[in-house]
Amino acid sequence: MLSKGSRKKLLEIARRSIAAQLENRRFEMGKIAEELKKIRATFVTLTKNKELRGCIGSLEARQTLVEDVRQNAITAAFGDPRFPPLSSREFAEIKIEISILTPPRDLEYSNAADLLAKLRAGKDGVILSSGWNSATFLPQVWKELQRKEEFLGSLCVKAGLPFNAWRSGKLKIQIYEAEKFGERLGKRIREKFAQF
Repeated sequence: MLSKGSRKKLLEIARRSIAAQLENRRFEMGKIAEELKKIRATFVTLTKNKELRGCIGSLEARQTLVEDVRQNAITAAFGDPRFPPLSSREFAEIKIEISILTPPRDLEYSNAADLLAKLRAGKDGVILSSGWNSATFLPQVWKELQRKEEFLGSLCVKAGLPFNAWRSGKLKIQIYEAEKFGERLGKRIREKFAQF
């Protein structure tokens, strides 16, 4: 678990990196705590009025925590193919959430019933793959898709597979956990970034 100060710093880096991109300048991160220099995989999720506005991340740890958050924040804001690039008008209205992932591990299972029994609803993020087809849901997706069958079926569809493909017992399943934290989007943040 990150310290409260490090969580706050990562959220600040995410927001200021997006702001710098809107102004076409580079954001200097300043002094970084040692725990933020660890090699970790992250996702950055943007919401506006409680609706998804962008979500981009890394499943494998390849760079420092701060750099992964910085890059994913910018890509979530301007490069998520499901949404148009974030506009200056929207900037003060978005809420930023960061998920720090544990390394994925294979979930061994024998059949569909065994998979359902071993999957931990509300706790496991899931990577589902078959050949070139692959997709993931972060643990927080369980809030929207609470039934395991619905969760796995929707993940199959996201991966470009039939809804019931998970029942075959032939898909590769990996699981991970996430440390999740986000902004409290209040008046202070809106006022602070109202100039954009």
